Order: sequence, then C-alpha cells, then structure tokens
Amino acid sequence: MSTPTTGTGRTRPLVLRNRAFGTVWLGQVLTQAAVRMFQVGVSWWLVAYAVSSGRGLASGLFMAVSTLPAVTLAPVVARAIARFAHRSLLRTAAGAAGATAAALALWAGTSNLPLAAAYAATLALATCQAFFDPCLTTSVPELVDDEDIEAATGFELSTQSLASLGGALLGALIVDRAGVAGLAVGCATAYLCAAALIATARFRTAPAEGAEAAEATGEGAEARRTLRQVLADLPFVRKILVCFAAANLFTTAVFVIIPLYTRSSLQGGGGTVALLEASLGAGTLIGSFTGARVPGRPTVVGSLCLGTMAVALALPGLIAERPVIAGCLAVAGWCVGVIGVRFVALFQRLVPTSDKPAFFAVMQALLGATFPVASLLFGLLGDHLSAQTLCLIQAAGLVPAACALALLHESATTTDTEAAAADAPASGSRPMADAGGAR
Repeated sequence: MSTPTTGTGRTRPLVLRNRAFGTVWLGQVLTQAAVRMFQVGVSWWLVAYAVSSGRGLASGLFMAVSTLPAVTLAPVVARAIARFAHRSLLRTAAGAAGATAAALALWAGTSNLPLAAAYAATLALATCQAFFDPCLTTSVPELVDDEDIEAATGFELSTQSLASLGGALLGALIVDRAGVAGLAVGCATAYLCAAALIATARFRTAPAEGAEAAEATGEGAEARRTLRQVLADLPFVRKILVCFAAANLFTTAVFVIIPLYTRSSLQGGGGTVALLEASLGAGTLIGSFTGARVPGRPTVVGSLCLGTMAVALALPGLIAERPVIAGCLAVAGWCVGVIGVRFVALFQRLVPTSDKPAFFAVMQALLGATFPVASLLFGLLGDHLSAQTLCLIQAAGLVPAACALALLHESATTTDTEAAAADAPASGSRPMADAGGAR
C-alpha cells in the first residue's frame, strides 16, 4: 500500500510517503480537534453564559455525558468494526458528526439554544467518536505496510494529543467571540472535511485467512479470554489497574474544575480557560516524549508522579493566581504523560500477546468509566464548595493511590513474571525485573 521506498525515501515521514495513511491521519486530526474543541467550548458556555445557578452540576453532567458512549458502547463498536468496511464506518461516523454539528449551528444561530440540545449534541458527537477512534486504530494495517505499523501507531497516538491540545485551546476562545453557533460551525467544518478526506483514501482489505485458520483449529480460543480470566493470571497488573482507577477518579476532575476555577477564583474569560487547557495539554505532551527517560521502576516512578500531581493540584487551592495554576497544571500534565508511557510499556511486557487486544480495550473502558463519576461528583461539589476547595480535595484523593502504588514495588508475583518471560520470545517482551528500563 505504501509507495515503494529505498534509501533516503524511507527516512521521509510516513504521512508524506504514504498518501493513504497521510489522508486518514489528517482526518483523524480534524475529528480529534473538533470533539475536544466542542467539549471545552460548551463546558465554558455552560459555566460562563448559560447557567446562573448550579453551574457545577451543569458542567459535570455535560462532561459525564460526553464520555459515556466510549464506555457503554464498547461491545457494539467492536461488532461494528468487525462487520463493516472500515473506510465506510470512518466516513459515516465523521459525516454523522458533521451533520449533528451543522444542525446545532443552525439551531443556535436562529434561536436561543436550550441546554437539552447541547447535551444531546455532545452525546451524538461522542457516540460518533466512539466508533471513529477504535476503527481508525484497527485500520492501520489496511493503510501501511507491515514494517510501518509501529511508526504509524506511534504517529497516530502522538498526534491525538496535539490535535486535542489545539481543540482545547480554541474552544473557549471561539465561544467568547462567536457563541455556540460559531463553535458548532467550526466543528461541522472539521468533521465534514474529515469525512471527505477519508472518502478519497484507498484502503486495502485486511487479511483474514490467519484469523479464520486460528478459529478453525481452536488456536484463537485464548485470544477470546475475558479480562477477568486474563487478570486472574496477572495479579500484579490487576493491583496496578485498581490503583490507577482510584487515581483517575480525582485526576479527571480537572476538566470540571478548570472552568469553575476560571470563573470564580480568577474572574477570567475564555482566554484564561484556553491558557489553562494549553498548560495541561503541553505538559502531557512533554511527559509523553520524556517519560521513557525517567529512571526507576514503573511503580516507583508512578507513585512519585502521583505524589507530585497531588502537590501540584493542591497549590492552586492555596494560591489563586493565574501563573500558579498554569504552572501547576503543566506539571500535573507532565506526570500524566510519564505515567502513561511507563505503564503502557510495562503492560506490553507483562500481558501475553494473545491477551493484549482484550486487555487494552477493556483497560481503557475500565479507566474511562471513572470519568463520568468524577464529573458528576465534582460538579455537584462545585455548587456547594469553592473551586479552590475542590483543588484540595482532588489533591488529597491522590495521596492514598500514590501510597498504594508505592507499596506494590515489592509485590510482583511469579505469575506475572512467568507470563512475561513466556511471552518474551514471541513479542520481544522482557521480564518484569527489567521493566524499569522501559523505553
């Protein structure tokens, strides 16, 4: 599928030497930027313009609704990806999102937009994105040659963060200047351009013979194991996931706290929201690129990062200054990026190859399930407590998770290590004892 390359041709970026992948990647950038722009923009609109009382609940409910489809529709999405042509599914998801945003723009531009319409729109857009993102990841082998799969996956993951950062930066600014109608027009344009780009890309049919052969011989039975069965053999990994699920209940609350803090503690506008979102996003990006260079075992690094996040998130609760919270969010974002890099690498080594698809899919659903809970909880609290108090609660909640993770560094069982060692010849994984040197 890729253009044949030799010598210096292979050194060119993948998006330039593979037109199909470059086209689909650009579509991904547009959809990721649009969905993040919509979430940040509408969340700020609710707090600053639409709601006079109960701002916390309104914002928290909105963020909860925007994350529900990815968690609740996981089985439906998996079946759709397996049944339909991937290009058609991607094009349909982007096109449906574009039509939804265009209808919202028309409604907001001609009359006062009711809150129910904003919630319904974010539910529809999040549903489209819930189909789009995993389908795109699954489609990578249909767009690039085998030797480019790792590069394509890495490029896709890194640019997701960049696109989300750009969307977050624009969302509140557009609402301040053009309202929800202007925000929806921008999102509709991005989604429809993405659908048009994907329609022009050439996908090749993914080979299914291997999967069918494995099914016929029973070799695919292990791959169909449930997450409970997988984690039963990996008690160390299971404990890590519990720690991070507990930590996520407090870290993800930052998306509700930022607009409330901007409004009540800083008396700022959309520009301040953009600054804070950009600080968090930039810190996460830097952490993603530098996390592999942080020395130490993953559990030690993870516990230190959670502790650092607790301090960084507590400071704005004590000092309500724009530079303070911007710097603290950058530090917190860096910690998130480092944790993501180190622990995904650790799981790649500990989880057997045949179990990885089920493990990583359900891991995302498990960790993502805390987001709606955190959004509603902190949204409700935000109507009764100050935003600075929410920062202190958020920081305090991370301390037990950091301590629990620190205690795990001596707790790796032989089952985990043996699973990784058995998997090493096939996947290049290394035993857990060497996981501290994760790239």
